[in-house]
Amino acid sequence: MNYSPRLKDKYAKEIIPALTKQFNYTTVMQVPRLMKISVNQGLGTAIADKKLIDVGVTELSAITGQKAVATKSKKDISNFKLRKGMPIGVRVTLRGNTMYEFLDRLVSVAIPRVRDFRGINEKGFDGRGNYTLGVTEQIIFPEILIDKIVKINGMDITFVTTARTDKECLALLKEFGLPFKNQK
Repeated sequence: MNYSPRLKDKYAKEIIPALTKQFNYTTVMQVPRLMKISVNQGLGTAIADKKLIDVGVTELSAITGQKAVATKSKKDISNFKLRKGMPIGVRVTLRGNTMYEFLDRLVSVAIPRVRDFRGINEKGFDGRGNYTLGVTEQIIFPEILIDKIVKINGMDITFVTTARTDKECLALLKEFGLPFKNQK
């Protein structure tokens, strides 16, 4: 049995034809596609409490379905009592089927659970066809048990695409179902 994620099938059957028509692409290879999703969680308070890194790795691994790794500081900053090599965050990079599964859970389950949600801000584009979304609480994901929360942390979710412009990236992410603020 060959399993394929729902959004991967949707990309092949619906999104490619829609974007080809919208931007008048001559070949399928010109259509932008999602390369990877990077999820990053900065845990600056982990300088004082080392257990927060382990908790962060566990939570991010549960959310994404892939083992997260701790990120270490690159230099000393005396004002923050930070030494080079200290763990200060957690990150994970998703590709392939895991990426599509995470995107599906993000769009259909996690984002609707955000309190007072009015849509995703369109200011997160970098000018080269990538988009970064900030999530303020990790408890919007159903994989996190609220009873076992040590501290509420936010995270950055970056969508890396092959789109050459922000307009193409926006169209791609809208087709995947991300609810931007002023959709037409």
